Formats: sequence, C-alpha cells, structure tokens
Amino acid sequence: MKLRQSAWWALGLVIFALFPVVVTNPFYTTIGIFTVIYMGCATSWNMFSGYSGYVSLGTAIFYGCGAYTMALVSIHGHIPGGAEQFWVVPLGGLVAMAIAVPLGAVALRVRRHTFVVITIAFFFVFQLAAINANFTGGPAGLSLELIPWQGDAYNTPFYYVALAILVFSVVLSALVRRSRFGLQLLAIRDDEDRALGLGVKVKAVKLTGYTMSAFVVGMAGALYAMFLGQIYPQFVFDPVFDVTIALMAFLGGFGTLLGPLVGGLILESSQQWLTANYSNGSLYLILFGALFLIVVLFMPQGIVVKVKEVWSKRTSTGSDATQAPLATLGSESL
Repeated sequence: MKLRQSAWWALGLVIFALFPVVVTNPFYTTIGIFTVIYMGCATSWNMFSGYSGYVSLGTAIFYGCGAYTMALVSIHGHIPGGAEQFWVVPLGGLVAMAIAVPLGAVALRVRRHTFVVITIAFFFVFQLAAINANFTGGPAGLSLELIPWQGDAYNTPFYYVALAILVFSVVLSALVRRSRFGLQLLAIRDDEDRALGLGVKVKAVKLTGYTMSAFVVGMAGALYAMFLGQIYPQFVFDPVFDVTIALMAFLGGFGTLLGPLVGGLILESSQQWLTANYSNGSLYLILFGALFLIVVLFMPQGIVVKVKEVWSKRTSTGSDATQAPLATLGSESL
C-alpha cells in the first residue's frame, strides 16, 4: 500500500515537473505558477489549521510580509532584477515566521472561535498599516527592478521555484503529520482539555505549528512579488486570499494531506481562467460562494474523504458479492 501511494505521489510530481516543458504558452504557464503557489499556501495553512482545528483567517499577513520583504530588500539592497532575487525568497519566509511568533503568542491564548476573530483583526491592522506607512509606498505600492528575461521561457524559472516551495510544503506537512508533534496537534483538535491533561504542552505546540505554517506562505508571497514586479498593499494583504486558502482546504479535505492540493488545483486554476476570459473579474467570487455552500451541505469532509468513502463502499460491496457465491458453494459441499 505504501509503495503504491509513493508511486502515485511520484507520478504527480513528474506531471507537474513536465508541465512547462509540454505547455509553453505563457497564458497557461502563468496560471500554472499561481496554481502551484496557492497549492503550497493551502497545504501550509492546513498543516496548522487542519491538524489543530484552529482556523486562521489572517494568513494573508504572512503572504504580504513576504512580498514586502522581497520588494524592500531588492530595492534597498540594490539587487538587480533576475535570478539573484530568488535568494530573497527564503528570507521572506523567515520574516513571516518572526512576525508569526508575537501574533501567535497573543492570538493563541484564546480558543477556536475567538481565535478566528483575532486573526481577522490582526489582518486588517497589517493591511491598514501597509496602506498608510511611508516605507511601503502607501497605496501606490512598490516596484522592483525589471527582470530582463524574454520570450516564452520567462515563466519557467518562477514555475520551478514555486514547485520547489510546494514540494517543501507537502514534505513538511507529511513529516509533521507522522511525527509526535503532529499527533499532539491532532490531539488538540480532538479535545484540547484532554490533551492538556495528558501532558501535551498545548501553548508551545500551537505556537510552533502556527509559526511553521507562516514560513511557506511568506516564501510564496516573496515569489509573488518578484513575479509581478510590483505590489500593492490591497492586493498582497487581501482578505479574499484568506477565504480562498481556507476554501481550498475545506473543498479538498480539511486536515488531510492530499485535500489542500486537490482544492488548490481546482479552485486557483479555475479562478485564473475565469478572470482572464470574462470581463467580470469578480465572477469567481460568486462561484466560490456557491461552491462553499455545496461543500458544507453535501461534502463537509471534502472531496478526498468523500471519494475514499465511495471507493471503500464499492470495494466492500464487490468483495461481499464475490464471497456470497463461494459461501453458498461451501455450504452445499458440506
């Protein structure tokens, strides 16, 4: 079973790695970059919120901080536009982690529902600060050095860096899931008071998970800023980002490893395609709202869990059907 699962994961990685080789149209590779970025962010978000049960709606804080880290370091460090800027991407993740420590220390003092409200409040504080601060460029944002790459291959380096971030996010999430630390997060999700009574250091575990989750999102924000070359506070600190990331995890399977990947692949690729092909850029928001209602009403556990349940029922039904004639034959022979 493990060998089969590893083969499926390897096949998926090969398909994603070959995507820009097979598909060279910049329109589709751009969609691919954003899709991979969001898949990584959704996986990282799920690594904390899905495993611990603490739903965060302030993840855009780390995305925006990573983006501004890329912009400010590139501008004030006089880094030329190009491959050298990729070295700033991990720094964006580290800055996001540093910011997550005090935010998590405050927000995680409360339980789940209040935690959601506090993360929303923190988000708007950061958004307003970015809009009004001078060093962020205010509403006009910041512009990075122009990258001199030309042609259809312009998107390729960005895609593979985004894919590396995604692979790192998936591997980290899988390691957390199978570790003692991951079991402690799951214990907190199931019954926090009981976990505390069993000796789990609840505050430290939650803060560590929250901080780890910020790292990948910060790197994704830094890569986003480098790819676009210009950032605005209302776009990098975007409340829609928070809702979208959460919806991806819930659609695919909240608390599962594969779920955020499936949700991110479906939602972000469709959102980019709809935005590019229809004049109404907010059409996807209406569709996302309707999709969220469908998921809550008919698939509350997500696509991955639903598919597993249906497959298990069909498999068990098929095995029962084959065993029934054998049982009858055996009784007749007796």
